[in-house]
Amino acid sequence: MRFDRSRDDVGNLIHLEHVNTRVPDPLLATLFYVTGLGLTRDPYLMTGIENMWVNVGQSQFHLPTGPAQVVRGTVGLALPDLEALMKRLERITPRLDGTAFSYSRTEEGVAVVSPWGNRLLCHAPDPALGPFLLGMPYVRLDVPRGTAEGIAAFYREILRTPARVRKENGVVRAEVRAGIWQSLIFAETEAALPPYDGHHIQIYIADFSGPHRELATRGLISEESDEHQYRFVAIVDPGSGDLLYELEHEVRSLRHPLFGRPLVNRDPRQTNLDYLPGRDALAFSYERPPFATKAGAAERGK
Repeated sequence: MRFDRSRDDVGNLIHLEHVNTRVPDPLLATLFYVTGLGLTRDPYLMTGIENMWVNVGQSQFHLPTGPAQVVRGTVGLALPDLEALMKRLERITPRLDGTAFSYSRTEEGVAVVSPWGNRLLCHAPDPALGPFLLGMPYVRLDVPRGTAEGIAAFYREILRTPARVRKENGVVRAEVRAGIWQSLIFAETEAALPPYDGHHIQIYIADFSGPHRELATRGLISEESDEHQYRFVAIVDPGSGDLLYELEHEVRSLRHPLFGRPLVNRDPRQTNLDYLPGRDALAFSYERPPFATKAGAAERGK
């Protein structure tokens, strides 16, 4: 059997752990993220009304209370049952009247817009996205025309992780590996982008000090949080130093106490009316992914 060994090169970014956007109303956020999408509010941390953490497999949304923030792009989710998702969204629609909330079925899955304008694309489980029944396989960000090459170089040279530029359906995009099965995608657009409002993503990296040195040399560290974490906002061309895009990265080391923390995920199909004992929890991965067999492995290795 022959294998493409580069498919298993992860790079320095180990995990895309969360996307953080402020929400003005935690009650509506609960209705949308938990009741509608069928996700799980973390039962252990941030249980008050000033912030809520919502689990998506091994990743999270962080939703502190405050003026709304909107990701300039789309968060991709894998969800186990899109038909059940459509029914849940239909049920919450009347209570979200007057907000930006919407949803529609597309060729790729279910496109959903949160009450504050954040765009999500919900996919059925697909081995092409990774072994997720439930997860956050990618975040796709809209970036100005002509920036993809520089953005890919920034992640390769400064964050030290694989990144490439591709053209797909006429759109030039930088694709960055952000974990074993996760990606950051920077897709060029002609459209004018809204001003950056401070939303952020959080990543874990194995080589913690190397990128810090590179960022510090360029004056790009925006926060020295603690011994296990720092932040930066500006993505620059590593050659010219020109600013290409703004997106705050909360960067954590693998020694951070929260690294590898088990996240609780429920099965949203469970209700008090048709309850099945022992099925409250939902495993975030396939029971047996299609590529787990020798035949599947050989097929992947072609």
